[in-house]
Amino acid sequence: MRSKQIEGLKFRRQEPVGKYIVDFVCFDRKVVIEVDGGQHAEEGADKERDKWLNKEGFQVLRFWNNEVLLNPGGVLEVIRGNCLKSPSPQSPPIPKRVAAKGRFDKGGENRGRFHTKV
Repeated sequence: MRSKQIEGLKFRRQEPVGKYIVDFVCFDRKVVIEVDGGQHAEEGADKERDKWLNKEGFQVLRFWNNEVLLNPGGVLEVIRGNCLKSPSPQSPPIPKRVAAKGRFDKGGENRGRFHTKV
């Protein structure tokens, strides 16, 4: 996501958004990207964080570390697709979840966490 390689959009890394520090954010499209590893097995804090970000109009895309490492092209395609359909700042806030590009597994392998499907 360096050098505006996704449709010319600028992503900032480790940026404060409210009381949270997100992995990546594009303020122009109100998209937050989180890359999660094993330290994110505790889902409660992530759910609360996502809920707050969604309420503020941000779409949150979550990827596992191994998805980014093993399929970077696929991850970039998912991000690109979501950024293209995300509203500009002049548009009304986006819906809380975009189910078409992700899954919510209520207790299976992702322990009830929402992650974007690559």
